[in-house]
Amino acid sequence: MQGRSPLARGDNRSAWLFLAPFGIFYLAFLIGPTIWMLITSFFNTSTVKPGLGSFAGLANYAEMLTRADFWSALWHTLQFTIYTTPPLVILAFVFAVLTNRIRRGQWFFRLAFFLPYILPSATISLIWVFIFTPATGLWAAAQSALGLTPGTGVLAGPNTAMIGVAIATVWWTLGFNFVLYLAGLQEIPRELYEAAAVDGASNWDQIRYITLPLLRRTTTLVILLQIIASLKIFDQVYLMTSGGPGISTQVALGLITNTGFTDNRIGAASAASVLLFIVIIAIAVIRQLVDRSAARKEA
Repeated sequence: MQGRSPLARGDNRSAWLFLAPFGIFYLAFLIGPTIWMLITSFFNTSTVKPGLGSFAGLANYAEMLTRADFWSALWHTLQFTIYTTPPLVILAFVFAVLTNRIRRGQWFFRLAFFLPYILPSATISLIWVFIFTPATGLWAAAQSALGLTPGTGVLAGPNTAMIGVAIATVWWTLGFNFVLYLAGLQEIPRELYEAAAVDGASNWDQIRYITLPLLRRTTTLVILLQIIASLKIFDQVYLMTSGGPGISTQVALGLITNTGFTDNRIGAASAASVLLFIVIIAIAVIRQLVDRSAARKEA
């Protein structure tokens, strides 16, 4: 067996050198903290005491699993995911299909949908807090224009606050899924649509029998990424409602932050983080298994 040439070995070294900075940051800011989180979840680690603290075993996990506010925060996280995932997938697909049919000026719609996504979460939160401000916000002005009496505000009601956060999130992050779908649509040959139109297929038939099947992988990716992103909700809730009114919008990451940096209990917060991580992995695996099962049945 002939060995590799010096040129090939040099290419490998160059590749590793280019990958090294990313690898260092990956280990330092992702793998390292993840391992530290797993370790501290078994100890009474605190921000006000040096070291790991006393060994707690599974006590931190047992505490979290028996705390009512942990289950409440987990439910609010799932509630937010249910509110945001369907519209972010369906609307992104619909707008991408409509934009893809435009021959001129497509760049404008790409920019219009994607521009909010590049704004920081603080900016988005301020915009929507202003919109939902009672009496003086745009939502109150729209209610007054329709002859309705403005209430106390969307974000002030325990039953509507999470809906308000979800609406802001849909407006903010729709552009990312939109771009993914638009990229997938542009990979589909236009000749397929032209042939279908010649055969008398309507626009709905073209979407049903051409677009949807050929975008199956894109849809699977979009749904999976959206579920994971929604389960990691924190910024909008923290900035728009701070978990209120009461704890009606407190999500899992908010509870973890309060436990770790307000109560100074890093060990308990790490245990809650591990439990949330398990939930995310479980949902992602179930979603993949369901999609594979559906694909096998159709095949």
